[in-house]
Amino acid sequence: MKCRPNCGACCIGPSISSPLPGMPEGKPAGVRCIHLTDDYRCAIYDSPDRPEICRNFKPDPSVCGKNREEALAIFYWLETV
Repeated sequence: MKCRPNCGACCIGPSISSPLPGMPEGKPAGVRCIHLTDDYRCAIYDSPDRPEICRNFKPDPSVCGKNREEALAIFYWLETV
């Protein structure tokens, strides 16, 4: 599966405990990463500063669902189980 345009759910839904540039404490679940652009793209995607956790994430229908709203709901569920 390829990333869906205008989604960005993986940059909002999950908590990230590792430091991110500009977010040294990581980010809580449901909080938009500061590097997510207005068109839902990662501003540091090609940067060596992009965290390993982000580089290792691979989109998959089981997490990304059929659309952005479904993906956010799945991430929310994963964070609460």
